[in-house]
Amino acid sequence: MAIHSKGRIRDLHFLPLLFKALDMVLIYTSLFTLSLFFPHIEWVPHYNLLALVSILIFVFAAESVHLYQSWRGVDFSLLVKRVLIVWFVTIISLMMLGYVNKITAEYSRMLVSLWLVAVPILLLVWRTVFKGVLNYFRSKGYNSRQVAVLGVNSLANQVIGHIEKNPSLGMLLEGLYDDRGEDRHDQLVCPIVGDTETLVKNAQDGKIDLVYITLPMRAEERIKDVVNKLADTTVTVYLVPDIYTYQLFNGSWTNMAGHPVVSVFESPFLGVNSFAKRVQDIILSIIILTVISPLLLVISVAVKMTSVGPVLFKQRRYGMSGEEISVWKFRSMTTQDNGSEIKQATKNDARITRLGGFLRRTSLDELPQFFNVLTGGMSIVGPRPHAVAHNEFYRNQIRGYMLRHAVKPGITGWAQINGWRGETEKLEKMEGRIEHDLWYIGNWSSWLDIKIIFLTIFKGFIDRNAY
Repeated sequence: MAIHSKGRIRDLHFLPLLFKALDMVLIYTSLFTLSLFFPHIEWVPHYNLLALVSILIFVFAAESVHLYQSWRGVDFSLLVKRVLIVWFVTIISLMMLGYVNKITAEYSRMLVSLWLVAVPILLLVWRTVFKGVLNYFRSKGYNSRQVAVLGVNSLANQVIGHIEKNPSLGMLLEGLYDDRGEDRHDQLVCPIVGDTETLVKNAQDGKIDLVYITLPMRAEERIKDVVNKLADTTVTVYLVPDIYTYQLFNGSWTNMAGHPVVSVFESPFLGVNSFAKRVQDIILSIIILTVISPLLLVISVAVKMTSVGPVLFKQRRYGMSGEEISVWKFRSMTTQDNGSEIKQATKNDARITRLGGFLRRTSLDELPQFFNVLTGGMSIVGPRPHAVAHNEFYRNQIRGYMLRHAVKPGITGWAQINGWRGETEKLEKMEGRIEHDLWYIGNWSSWLDIKIIFLTIFKGFIDRNAY
C-alpha cells in the first residue's frame, strides 16, 4: 500500500483506465477491421453484439486476475500469462453462449477464427511496445525514482536485489537505512548510509522518492513512528511486511471493511478461475470419453472375464474442502478395501489380479474417473485423491497435508508426472508427493494444467512404482 504525505492510501487510476479502454477499443476494432477483408460478409448487428459481449467478459475476467494493476515491479511474463488466460476464458464463454443460444451459424467461421487468434497477439503487441518505450525512457534517466530501504534483514536484501536486477523498474537505490550499527548485521548487500532520522531528513530534502519499510511486524511502534515522521514529506511509502515467514499458501491481498488483508491459506479456484477450470474439465472430459469409449468397453469385458467381482470399484476418498466423494476405478484386485484401514498395494501384492497388474502399471484402471470429472467431483488435473483412511493417518504426520483439499482432486497431477506415485511405504515419499501437490496449487494456471496433461500422455501413464 502506498502512503502519501497525509497518511492515506493513494491509487493511480489513470493508467489502468487507459489500458482498459485500449483493450476494449482493440477488441472491437480488430473484428471490424478484419471484416473489411471479407467483402461478402455484411457487418450486421450481431457482430456488434459479439464484440460487446466479448469486451464485457474480457474486462470482467481481467479484473479477477488483476490485469490492470500497475506494471512497475511486475514480471512481464506474468502479464503475458494473464492476458492469454483472460482471452482463453473469453473464448470458452463465447463458445458456450453460442452453443446454448444456437447462433453460431449466424457468424462467419473464418472471420471469427481469425479474430480469436488476432486479438491476443494485438493485446500483447501493444503491451510489449509500451513496455519497450518505458524501458527506453527509464534507461535515459526519465521516469526513474530514488528508492530508500529501511530495515536490514533478508527481506531488505530481496527488495534491493530485485531493484538492482531489474533496471526497467526505473528505480535507483539511494541507500539502506537502519537504527542499528553495521556490526550487528550479517551479509549486508550494501552499506548502511544512515539511521531513521537521516532517512527522514533526506526525504524532506527531496533526495528520496520511494521508501520501502522492511522492518519486522513485531517492530510495530518503530514502524508507526517512522511513518508519522515521513508523513511530513512528499515521499511514497511502502510497507513490506515479513508475512512470508508464515509460508503462505497461494497468498494474495484483498480488503475487508476497507482494511488490507492477506490470505494465508486460499484456494486459487475462486470466481473466474473456478469457472475457467470447470469449463476446461467439461470440454476435455467429453472429448476424452468419446475417444476412449471403445477402450472402456474392452477393459470392462476383460475385467469381467478374468476375475470374479464387479467391473468397477468405488472407493471413498476426500474431495474439495475435505468433502467425501466416491471415486471410480476399474477393479484390479480380488478385494475391495474401503474401510477405516486400507493397505496400500505393494510389489507382488497377492490381491492384484493378473489383468489388474497391467491396468495399474499403465494407469488404465483410472479411466472411469473421467466420469467423476464430468459430474464435478474431480478435475482432470489436481492432487491425486487418497483413501479416507490414508488421509486420516497422514494429516497428523505431515504439516499442511489437508491443504491439498483446497482444490478438486485430479486424475493426474504435478506430483505424478514428477515420479511421486505408487507405494508410499516411507513418510518421506508422501511428504514429497504433498510438496509437489502444494506447489501445483500455489502456482496454478491453465497453461500449467495443459503442460501436465501433455506430459502425462508421454510419461505419466506408465510408472515402475505403480503396483
